[in-house]
Amino acid sequence: MHTSGSVAAVDLGATSGRVIVGHVDGGGVRMEHVVRFANGPVPVWEGEREALHWDALELYRQVRLGLRDALARHHHVASIGIDSWAVDYGIVRAGRITHQPYHYRDERNDAASRSMLRKIGKEALFRRNGLQHLPFNTVFQLHADLRDGLLQSGDRALLIPDLLGYWLTGAQVTERTNASTTGLLDIATGRWSDDLRWSLGLPSGIFPELGQPGDELGGLLPAVADGLGAMSSTPVTLVGSHDTASAVVAVPATEPDFAYISSGTWSLVGVELDAPVVTDAAREANCTNEGGVDGRVRFLKNVSGLWLLSESVRTWERDGDRIDLEALLASAADVTTTVPVFDVADDVFAAPGDMPSRIATWCAAHGLAVPGSRAEMVRSILESLAAAYASTLRTIIDVTGKDVRVVHVVGGGSQNRLLCQLTADRTGLPVLAGPVEATALGNVLVQARAHGLAGLGGASLEALRDVVARTTEPVRYTPAPGSDTRSLRTPVRSHA
Repeated sequence: MHTSGSVAAVDLGATSGRVIVGHVDGGGVRMEHVVRFANGPVPVWEGEREALHWDALELYRQVRLGLRDALARHHHVASIGIDSWAVDYGIVRAGRITHQPYHYRDERNDAASRSMLRKIGKEALFRRNGLQHLPFNTVFQLHADLRDGLLQSGDRALLIPDLLGYWLTGAQVTERTNASTTGLLDIATGRWSDDLRWSLGLPSGIFPELGQPGDELGGLLPAVADGLGAMSSTPVTLVGSHDTASAVVAVPATEPDFAYISSGTWSLVGVELDAPVVTDAAREANCTNEGGVDGRVRFLKNVSGLWLLSESVRTWERDGDRIDLEALLASAADVTTTVPVFDVADDVFAAPGDMPSRIATWCAAHGLAVPGSRAEMVRSILESLAAAYASTLRTIIDVTGKDVRVVHVVGGGSQNRLLCQLTADRTGLPVLAGPVEATALGNVLVQARAHGLAGLGGASLEALRDVVARTTEPVRYTPAPGSDTRSLRTPVRSHA
């Protein structure tokens, strides 16, 4: 057992990626940022339409550069772990990627999901996989590939962390927390659903064997190790490779009665359970059961996130203006006029583009006043997100019967003070904000436990969260007097 040590966390989000070295010792975890790089959709003309893809090769190049820098600084990194956003994948045929992965916001998914649901209804699909219906779930994307003739017998779909892990080690394994987002994992058995694969006409073996967080994927390929300046024995360790699964590991909860919001491009609003909930009420509420580390269930809903704000800022900057986001948020906090609360889940807000115009059009069409300034537009976005969080949590509490006494906001959105305060106001619950790098921190802690660093070998999930609580100091937001407290603190009946 090692008293201290360092691991490298590759954390890939839908707008940026980063490589971080986590130093773990008896005093906690220290995070050293090595590199951050941009990530985003690449529009490509495909004969009849402009499709959105990820540049997986550029992503891999940036990861290698980041790891090379990390290993140059710290020669004795014990392990490398990779997490990313969910659902997207590359197709590997005879060991080679066939095309750049499609982006989950590509428009092909809408038609594919409608087509597939004509074969398997929403109710039947939910009973099998327990997932919230989202048109970009992997199962629908694979159906689109099948319709477009992109799948052949023997093809493998490797989710983004699996694809990068394969290029680093030569091993093909799908980690369970990310597998749980595909829609092809059987909710009852936790295994790939052969029945579902067969009924959809997908190739056999489309996904590789399953691995658990903490399993060793393999050592670096010799050529990769040479390029990184590493030893080939340096292992890649599976973590909660769905970024939200890693983020939930790093929620600094000291009591079990908590909800979490993993806030970034998307907002994942949920609670942690010991078993999935696949009732009619859960399906009708469009909730999802996703896998967590140590077999926990992340019962949650995907809610639109700071994508709305970032797309608005991009629109204004394309118009030639330089946006000072901190100043804009301060102006939004000072807005005293009533701003419209719009439905952040409306499909009109899903694709990249001129978000302020879409919001204005939506408000006008629904008889609401259109925000008159940029500050009012930002305030409207944040009020709408906070209202969606509160509504979602009320639904989750009612469906699960779980008592919730505090809301933890982790990820980039935890830095948005106005959003955190509005969330406290609309939920009527205290909000604890932070850590910002929760995903990378959870990634580091799972690796540290797997390699026995700082006495964490065999530690429980609660023990890992104790480390986070000792290492970070969340910012506390309390509901403002007179705020909307149709309180989530009200006791709820059990639905067990």
